Amino acid sequence: MTYNSKQGMYTQYTVGEDAPLLEWLMANIQGMSRNKLKDILKGRGVKVNGKVVTQFDYPLLKGMTVSLSRSKKNDTFKNRFVKVVYEDRYLVVVEKNPGILSMAAGHKTLNVKAVLDDYFKTSRQRCTAHVVHRLDRDTSGLMVYAKDMETEMALERDWHNIVYDRRYVAVLSGEMVEDEGTIANWLKDNSAYITYSSPVDNGGKYAVTHFHVLDRTTEHSLVEFKLETGRKNQIRVHSADMGHPVCGDVKYGNGDDPIHRLCLHAYMLCFFHPVTRRRMEFETPIPAQFRMLFK
Repeated sequence: MTYNSKQGMYTQYTVGEDAPLLEWLMANIQGMSRNKLKDILKGRGVKVNGKVVTQFDYPLLKGMTVSLSRSKKNDTFKNRFVKVVYEDRYLVVVEKNPGILSMAAGHKTLNVKAVLDDYFKTSRQRCTAHVVHRLDRDTSGLMVYAKDMETEMALERDWHNIVYDRRYVAVLSGEMVEDEGTIANWLKDNSAYITYSSPVDNGGKYAVTHFHVLDRTTEHSLVEFKLETGRKNQIRVHSADMGHPVCGDVKYGNGDDPIHRLCLHAYMLCFFHPVTRRRMEFETPIPAQFRMLFK
């Protein structure tokens, strides 16, 4: 059966025997190469029982309905604040722009969780986005959300072992002298919710940040940060501690705001998949606005 949807033309098939999705497509779809079928899968052109599936080894069962588009680009998720980088049945990895919260805070605030919940609903996925970690509203970059409670619990329970590399890049005010180093101290919030640091245990949380300078001018430094711990405002406080706060930081900065945004971007996220245990490695380019300051 062939039918039209707002995303294009689909041909519908009924599964006759259990098989992994790509294997089944290879055996049952005539005139298409393996690479073409993989491109259609990646391009969100395959639905199983009405739900978009991109997983090559998705287990098909006899009686299921498979809908196939002939196009490589289908059901493309578009939002000015959020880009889907990777998705499977258990989790979704997104890149968020500055200016959007990770989750709701108060009444009707723009947030990534709500954007994803709306996307899941429109793509007929019976799931909601479960928050696993957060980025500040004005920090951009990579985040992972679970699609069910079990995956969320698995990620939260063993976060520090599951995530094996997590890096940020920032534009700092002033010219850094050291090429690399480590900052370690205790971080604690005061009554006004400002995080401050202490060289001795102040009842707060121990925080360790490794830094490496990528580029510098007399006005600014482009710095990569690798987190050993993930504390609230860790990079922003540690940068200020070094005398080189993150540019555009109204909370811990010095007024240096060259591109009118907080110059902090989560550009690398590497973790073991909580269900399949596969290595998942994601990297986004350093924002062009950051780079422009060093040309």
